[in-house]
Amino acid sequence: MDEWGPEKVIAVSDTKTGMKGVLVIDNTSRGVGKGGTRMQPTVDVEEIARLARVMTWKWAVVDLFHGGAKAGVQADPESPHKEEILRSFVRKLSGEVPAEYVFGLDMGLTEDDAAIINDELGDRGASVGTPHALGGVPYDQLGVTGFGVAEAADEAAALQHLRGARVAIQGFGAVGHAAAARLDELGYQVVAISTAAGAIADPTGLDVPALLSRRHEVGDHLVDDFPDLRIEPGEELYVDAEIVVPAALQDVIDGRGASALRAQLVVEGANLPTSPQAQEILRERGVSVVPDFVANAGGVVSAAFAMEARYSPFRPETDAIFATVSEKLRANTAQILQEARSRSVTTHQAARALAQERVGEAMRLRGRSLPR
Repeated sequence: MDEWGPEKVIAVSDTKTGMKGVLVIDNTSRGVGKGGTRMQPTVDVEEIARLARVMTWKWAVVDLFHGGAKAGVQADPESPHKEEILRSFVRKLSGEVPAEYVFGLDMGLTEDDAAIINDELGDRGASVGTPHALGGVPYDQLGVTGFGVAEAADEAAALQHLRGARVAIQGFGAVGHAAAARLDELGYQVVAISTAAGAIADPTGLDVPALLSRRHEVGDHLVDDFPDLRIEPGEELYVDAEIVVPAALQDVIDGRGASALRAQLVVEGANLPTSPQAQEILRERGVSVVPDFVANAGGVVSAAFAMEARYSPFRPETDAIFATVSEKLRANTAQILQEARSRSVTTHQAARALAQERVGEAMRLRGRSLPR
């Protein structure tokens, strides 16, 4: 805990289902806690607390009025008992949801799971990201986060005269595949991707529409179609490409990795993919970085639309969501890159300073202790 939070950490378990989970409400000075819920076998309290803090900064940077929070369930999302485990988890948090926290989607959960959450608590406002058939905004299905990552990448690339350059993308899941699709539309050459089943690269460019089609058919195993293009997992970050988009796991680029990157621009599609040491090394090398809570904030923008629509009979217009994501993320990307250059700090430091200013002002107005 520090001067910003977390305000509440709730660990829950259930011996009958074997469920173990945690909710971290980090800072609600700007509104009710809102952040995704992930289901992974390795989830722990520290991981969820770090992600909850990212959400605090993310909401503040896009200047939308919700607070930082995150939840996690320590379980295999492929388990045949997934629904039972999920229902057990949300029941344990019925005292906090939706008054203090609203569920959303993260690794391991889908729109169908959001529907289960709302059913279990008997409240259509308990979770956002529900299926279209239930009046929700299925932002994972729409690919809003990945679209936003691509918009941020394009804005940063324009500032560095890199439009149409080569791009390597780590991860081809909900975020990575949508980013690849949008970057391909914008005229970029995607030369490497990875999935949980492996990685492939082609210096002449991959056929993104074909990859998207195969992903729909076989999921992560789309890479099996290209034995001649296989590379070692992790190497996709270090291929010869001007732009790298880590869009899978956290903590994938450390100091050594930052020194080895060939890219001129890193756009963080995943949460927490680079270490502070890596960020400083990249700054010293002249490599621009669009921070995670700037680049992947498209999800929170769409979640804000979904929050407004939770109890409404009307569904938000998809075009309005995409337009707002593009407008906000492009403006924030340009502002943060300029601020970092003018102050000779990392882009993460510049973005956090902006977020902390907004959160600190909200804390002051609410009569809470101000961070020193």
